[in-house]
Amino acid sequence: MDILTIFFRTVLIYFVVFLMLRLMGKREIGKLSLFDLVISIMIAEIAVFVLEDSAKPLMDGLVPMATLVLIQIFIAYVTLKNRSLRVLFDGKPSVIIKKGLIDREEMKKHRYNLDDLMQQLRQNKIMNVADVEFAVLEPSGKLSVVEKSQKEKETAIDDQGLKGMIRYEGLPLPLIMDGKVQDDNLEKIGKTRFWLKNQLQVKGARDFKEVFYCSIDHRGRMFLDRKR
Repeated sequence: MDILTIFFRTVLIYFVVFLMLRLMGKREIGKLSLFDLVISIMIAEIAVFVLEDSAKPLMDGLVPMATLVLIQIFIAYVTLKNRSLRVLFDGKPSVIIKKGLIDREEMKKHRYNLDDLMQQLRQNKIMNVADVEFAVLEPSGKLSVVEKSQKEKETAIDDQGLKGMIRYEGLPLPLIMDGKVQDDNLEKIGKTRFWLKNQLQVKGARDFKEVFYCSIDHRGRMFLDRKR
């Protein structure tokens, strides 16, 4: 009898949660803001609470879940009318790269590191930071990227005068991250710290510690972002 009870309660809760998520709108499927995530987690926890103990009345779970859905629908309606409240609940986009420069302070504010940035750029099919004009971290955590024009990319390569010097072929290699030289990557391209320091000095950086991020691709195109 207990097994049948658990089975029917599970099926019922499944359809209840499914219905509630549908009532909350397609917005929940497309993206999860911090507020949406909290609501979704709480509904899931309440559903588990009801299923764990078959002696608990179903209403002990259905009422809290229905309350959360009503709160979410109310907040969604209010935020449609008021942008200040929408920013409060959903957050606002943050510009991580602006005009080709990485905003280190904005990254620190969101505890967003260089590895996070590189990963999300790759997910956007962009392998080199030097190709990015703007990158915006959306409230959902997704990175929206605007690439530089092809003409700008070609001009950047010609201006650096490094084309043809690097034999390494593959993804752009980080040479400096957070002020620390990546010696293993220097070895891959057959270069030394002395060579790297000379390249930095040409670009106006006197010391490795002044550089937040520096990379080079197989065409010899170097990207440099200094700490500010």
